[in-house]
Amino acid sequence: MVLPTCNAPVAPGALPVIGHAWPLVRRPLQFARQLSDQGELVEVRLGGVRALVPCRPELLWRVLTDDRIFDKGGPFFDRVRATIGNGVGSCAFGEHRRQRRLIQPSFHPARLAGYATVMEQEAAALVGGWRESRAVDAYQELFGAALRTVLRTLFAARDTDAMVDRFRSPVEMVLHQLTFRMFVPPLLQRLPLPVNRRFDHAVGELRRGIADLVAELRHGGTDRGDLVSVLIATRDDEDGAEGGLEDDEIHDQVLTLVAAGADSVAATVSWALYLLHDHPNVRDQLEDEVDTVLAGRPAGVGDIPDLPCTVRVITEALRLYPPRWLFTRVTTDDTELAGRHLPPGTTVAFCAPAVHRNPSVHRCPDVFDPDRWLPERARGLPRGAFAAFGGGARKCAGEAYGLTESTLLLSTIIARCRLRLAPGSEARPVALSTALRPRRLLLEVTTRRG
Repeated sequence: MVLPTCNAPVAPGALPVIGHAWPLVRRPLQFARQLSDQGELVEVRLGGVRALVPCRPELLWRVLTDDRIFDKGGPFFDRVRATIGNGVGSCAFGEHRRQRRLIQPSFHPARLAGYATVMEQEAAALVGGWRESRAVDAYQELFGAALRTVLRTLFAARDTDAMVDRFRSPVEMVLHQLTFRMFVPPLLQRLPLPVNRRFDHAVGELRRGIADLVAELRHGGTDRGDLVSVLIATRDDEDGAEGGLEDDEIHDQVLTLVAAGADSVAATVSWALYLLHDHPNVRDQLEDEVDTVLAGRPAGVGDIPDLPCTVRVITEALRLYPPRWLFTRVTTDDTELAGRHLPPGTTVAFCAPAVHRNPSVHRCPDVFDPDRWLPERARGLPRGAFAAFGGGARKCAGEAYGLTESTLLLSTIIARCRLRLAPGSEARPVALSTALRPRRLLLEVTTRRG
């Protein structure tokens, strides 16, 4: 049977040169939500590149799990590789299996317990620094805590304050600019414009800082219990004694973890706090849970199995505001999707909100309903209905790390504080490269007593 050439409907609103950049950046969730109304496979324009967005879970699952055919590439990952290197999150199919085997020991459950100690300390320190009746910028505060956590788990026994001072501004610059650069022609990105010079300077600062720290740890030669020590020491059984990661490969893995490890956690917990403000019944249920389990102390990793409501709130925040909201892949061979023929070189956009907010997949998809993740309700969902961490062999290696940190942060905050939306807040999503964060989420702190 000859399949029809893919002639998918085109999403409205494309402009010359920049394509759908304006609606994707200005109102990403509304744009993604409307794609499913156009069809099961919809074309969007990423600058001058035509990309197909699967809006049905089974189609998205096929793209995520058949990573040989739907390989990482296209406007997003081309920019990522040029900026933060060829780490496990961005490398092509042919390199991924080896890289995944080599970094997997860093996320072993035994190691995660050690990282969780750092997460617990940073969560307690964050909340302990908040003062009664003071308005805090939730995302900025959480980003600082998450960046401190990822740097401490990467580089143990280092001056964390100095590392945060060195890395925070460059990380924020890279996260803000990568999405915009997906829509800008490469020629314009090479011009000596101020924005390009600032971006190049930020990338250079990140590379130099990480190279210095990796070189210092490799010279030390001991396992300090941190992520980089594991990356330095690990060997691939399939490649023998010499099958470890080279310095440039370690650098790329670390840069990927630093860039993605802070903003996704900060954004997820920020959105959870925002959603709880508008749903006091869920907030009350969450407070009852943490009061019963924690009894006034900070949350620890051993408490997580006893915090199912907290985990459901985090999961629902991830469904509504998924961090990995717009990634691209490119077909490596002739294939089909939704009954259409896709020739090699076709760009496919993995846009989780297009499925997460599809009313044919999730009932009342725009409603915050953590109980939709009760086992008896979630059991009937098809594969691909929840893709906040991707799927298949390329599912995010740091999923357990991110979920653990998010749960510890949220439960510690809820146990100690009640937060109220303060004047001046603007919760419209800002499209970062690896997350959707609230533009300005100001929350007034009230200490909980009882």
